[in-house]
Amino acid sequence: MTEARWPDDRRAQSARRTPGTPCWVSLMAHDVAATQEFYAELFGWTYRPGPQQLGPYVRAMLDGYEVAGIGQLPDRQLPITWTPYLASDDADATAESVRHCGGTVGVGPLVAGKAGRMAIASDPAGAVFGIWQAAAHAGAGVAGVPGTPTWTELLTRETVEVAKFYQTLFGYHEKAATRPNLDYLTLSLDGRPVASVRGVGQALPRDRGAHWMTYFETLNVDASAARVVELGGHVISPAEPGRYGRIATVADPEGAVFTLIRSERPS
Repeated sequence: MTEARWPDDRRAQSARRTPGTPCWVSLMAHDVAATQEFYAELFGWTYRPGPQQLGPYVRAMLDGYEVAGIGQLPDRQLPITWTPYLASDDADATAESVRHCGGTVGVGPLVAGKAGRMAIASDPAGAVFGIWQAAAHAGAGVAGVPGTPTWTELLTRETVEVAKFYQTLFGYHEKAATRPNLDYLTLSLDGRPVASVRGVGQALPRDRGAHWMTYFETLNVDASAARVVELGGHVISPAEPGRYGRIATVADPEGAVFTLIRSERPS
């Protein structure tokens, strides 16, 4: 699980991320104004304009640091979902590798103003993710504190084949769970865990299929889940103890699913 990190200064927001590191997360919604209001009430976010290449887009801010993006979904038939972006030194080369490894590139690569170069792709199981080649914008400026993304997990039918896809793209070191009957891998870069892959078999939601799940840190999972409901969202999985802390899976008013977590930090 991501350790809480406040950068020493604002230059940390432009620091290079190792390729494969989840560096940003974006939500494309129908009603951007209402979506902004929901997350402002839930996490205390404020907003400022971001790149407009794909339509209206804002960056969510927490205490002056960029933490996530919210944009206008161009097609009402597309699913509304939080999408993680994985760092790359060359978005075009990574996109080409996606195609060679059996994935699909749906958008780009294209230039996002002065911020960087991006593409949106899906793995062979259909899970959508972004590719981000940083220029002026390296990604989130703070992580692991309340109101910010703290972990990224791929939920898929089984881990073996899809893990090979991501390992080929980014060179992850994979560590399998030791508990019997648990299909779970931790992905590491430079000796540091950065994401996980969970195989859930037939329990994979039919309406979403394979997908990446973003975990947002919160001080009180139960209270935050109740607040989601008050703001027009709903609870998918009630609060309970999880692998790395207390968690609850919820959805915002437009149906974007995410997990709330109160992480258990090493003492």
